[in-house]
Amino acid sequence: MFFLWIVSFIWAFSFGLIKGNLTGLDSNFVSFIRVSISFLIFLPFFRFQNLNLKISVQFFVIGTIQYGLMYISYIYSFQFLQAYQVALFTILTPIYVTIINDLMNKKMNPFYLISAIIAILGAAVIVFKKSNYENILLGFLIIQVSNISFAVGQVIYKKLMNKRTELSDKNIFALLYFGAVFITFIFSLFTTDFTSISVTGKQIYTLLYLGVISSGICFFLWNFGAKKVKIGSLAVMNNLKIPLAVACSLIFFGEDANIIRLFIGGGIILLALFFKPQKFSRLIRKVKGTS
Repeated sequence: MFFLWIVSFIWAFSFGLIKGNLTGLDSNFVSFIRVSISFLIFLPFFRFQNLNLKISVQFFVIGTIQYGLMYISYIYSFQFLQAYQVALFTILTPIYVTIINDLMNKKMNPFYLISAIIAILGAAVIVFKKSNYENILLGFLIIQVSNISFAVGQVIYKKLMNKRTELSDKNIFALLYFGAVFITFIFSLFTTDFTSISVTGKQIYTLLYLGVISSGICFFLWNFGAKKVKIGSLAVMNNLKIPLAVACSLIFFGEDANIIRLFIGGGIILLALFFKPQKFSRLIRKVKGTS
């Protein structure tokens, strides 16, 4: 859980940085450069030990989905949404995490869904307000592609790594980023004019920060931490970055936020974080058993 908290704090700054510094660049190019930097960070740690073609392809595919398709849609959404709106629309990720996990296990646990819904309500309290809804629906749909991609990747990675305990996260993570580099490069070929692209010094520093810290180190820590928590807690932690992102937007990027709603929504998210679905489920069974 500690790693997920740290990553959530760092990710909170990414929304404002992308909106403020990178919106002038082609979104697919930004995605490609960002994951390419992350790939280079983990390439020296890559090891072929305990890998075969099947498992290598599985990690490659996970990377194309969790990081490649996720970033393609996530960064593209900033063309239609403000930073706080992007943060708001990521609140559905916990629902996708829970549903995808239940579908893979061929069962449905409604109490984990309750935990995720509580977190969504908390995030909605923080950022909901009347605004101009032009392009918001399109941005919302694009963000859902990002949310589903991120949810699918982390659930499958968690299950795969829990089965293959002989594998080390740092030794295989370059495979995931290689999948992301591949798919983002394909998209970038169709949208980026490489002959006339111009990148400022501020944009270079932002891309380096996002590639090395936010994407490279933080996604590694996120997937590493995801293996060590229950799926319900993982679903809730996907939303912790939202109140943090709003706070960062207010303090560091000059955006407007309602302080009262920030504290109320943050309290609701903490309630969801410490809500234990399995204990609640056992309590219900005990009550039924005594009736």
